[in-house]
Amino acid sequence: MLVQKDHELSEIQTEVFDILVSYDVEEKNRRKQHASKRLLEARRAIERRREEKELSPYLDRESWFDDDEEE
Repeated sequence: MLVQKDHELSEIQTEVFDILVSYDVEEKNRRKQHASKRLLEARRAIERRREEKELSPYLDRESWFDDDEEE
């Protein structure tokens, strides 16, 4: 909607324009929140994977027994 400076908007036109602008802002915020949530979930998954990999020798029962046999 292009508004010229010398053209007065009616009250309804102004209200509709405000609604459209606020809808666009809200939609942009929703998209940002969704992207942030996905990024956080990905980071958590990476952290879990690293922890599992780091702790797997301690949690694997067979590797416990292997350590006993080597001594």
